[in-house]
Amino acid sequence: MSRIDRAGTYHLGNLLVKRLGYGAMRLSGPGIFGPPRERETALAVLREAVSSGVNHIDTSDYYGPHITNQLIREALHPYPDDLVIVTKIGAIRGQDASWLPASSPAELTRAVHDNLRNLSLDVLDVVNLRNMLGAGASIEGPLTALADLQRQALVRHIGLSNVTSAQIAEGRRICEIVCVQNHYNIAHRHDDGLIDGLAGDRIAYVPFFPLGGFTPLQSSTLSSVAESLGATPMQVAIAWLLRRAPSVLLIPGTSSLVHLRENLAAAELHLSDDVIKRLGGLTSLAAPA
Repeated sequence: MSRIDRAGTYHLGNLLVKRLGYGAMRLSGPGIFGPPRERETALAVLREAVSSGVNHIDTSDYYGPHITNQLIREALHPYPDDLVIVTKIGAIRGQDASWLPASSPAELTRAVHDNLRNLSLDVLDVVNLRNMLGAGASIEGPLTALADLQRQALVRHIGLSNVTSAQIAEGRRICEIVCVQNHYNIAHRHDDGLIDGLAGDRIAYVPFFPLGGFTPLQSSTLSSVAESLGATPMQVAIAWLLRRAPSVLLIPGTSSLVHLRENLAAAELHLSDDVIKRLGGLTSLAAPA
């Protein structure tokens, strides 16, 4: 048994994954653009993640662009039978490293084929539609285009990213949704009700930015808790998210072997009820004047 087995498993559609996975975004260069500074280290991180038991990797062909998926292919292909690679479409990178919407049927079709080619796959396990159109926009057009690609057997399962509950409801009228990927952590808990509602429908929730959006006061409280446990703030943040709900899947990202090992070790970190209560208070802390 690997250490991350303690975190348990959950389904993405009919694909069983371990709840502690790996996010590959940070493997490319600064600003998620261009090649990594240390290519061999990037390849080593991917190989160690999988050898440590990770079977859920989150990526996108617009990381780099193209570079992160090419690194995954170089490091891991031919892939282990149980490895689930989840990718995202709906954006492209400008020449200035900007993030631009790319949600037309032609752009989404091109993105799926780019992911297939750069990952050297015949079908993508899970494709998340990244909403770049805004919280009030309809996702019917782009999601219908993605569902058409699923019917062409290029995509097994479909998820949504950066979406509201209304957009999720709209999406579920178009096709089956197996996961939702939104910003959520100890201090940024606007999706609390959404997580519980999705869990009732067996839809996985995949939070990003496990330490993003903290005030200085919240960060100092988290650091104090971590110090009392002999852990890092990131390990505490991961352990809290794993305890939040069995349907939560974690994809902490790093380009460092040391940080990878620390992140995976969080599966073994026990948070007492007292610690959980103390961390729960982070959402009510006001930023200092």
